[in-house]
Amino acid sequence: MMEFADFQVCDRDLPDSLLSYYLTAEAIAVDTETMGLLPWRDRLCLVQLCNPEGKVAVVRIAKNQTAAPNLKKLMEAENIEKVFHFARFDMATMRYNLSIDIAPVFCTKLASKLARTYTNRHGLKELILELEKVELNKTSQSSDWGNATNLSDDQLNYAANDVRYLLSAKQKLTAMLQREERWEIAQQCFQCLPVFVSLDLLQYKDVFEHG
Repeated sequence: MMEFADFQVCDRDLPDSLLSYYLTAEAIAVDTETMGLLPWRDRLCLVQLCNPEGKVAVVRIAKNQTAAPNLKKLMEAENIEKVFHFARFDMATMRYNLSIDIAPVFCTKLASKLARTYTNRHGLKELILELEKVELNKTSQSSDWGNATNLSDDQLNYAANDVRYLLSAKQKLTAMLQREERWEIAQQCFQCLPVFVSLDLLQYKDVFEHG
């Protein structure tokens, strides 16, 4: 395990001490980095976490690794909300690669689409710029994350920043949804996510479309 000034890099799983620390949180921001966008083809390489105190951990997932028991305990803890940006993808890759069924979930991308109907710009960079007044550096977005033991400082900082602002953004989006009377439908959307994940992993498309 490597420790930087503001985040830790762990191999294969969270250490017990960090798991115990994260289990005290009401919410955890989560993101993943993969070799591509198809879970059955492109392996999971990193899982990033951040708690309300800003403690970030980056877990490097080994090639052919199929379990991370401490990560599973955290992701499946019913009293901790897991906050993602585009939860559908991250939930799918963690279920497929590590057999983790994540709940409960808040998705800032879904929340943004429901609350920020004055724009069609719902990417993480645009969302954080508007809500947190921080411009994320996305130059490492398309990277070779599979070379996990030799990631550059730029890659690690990019990975850490993808979770660093999510919990604050979630609070602002929640306030917007409640103000616009869209909070209930947002919660219903979040609860539907495991079904969409199952459909995605079965490679179904447009099941709800007419035709």
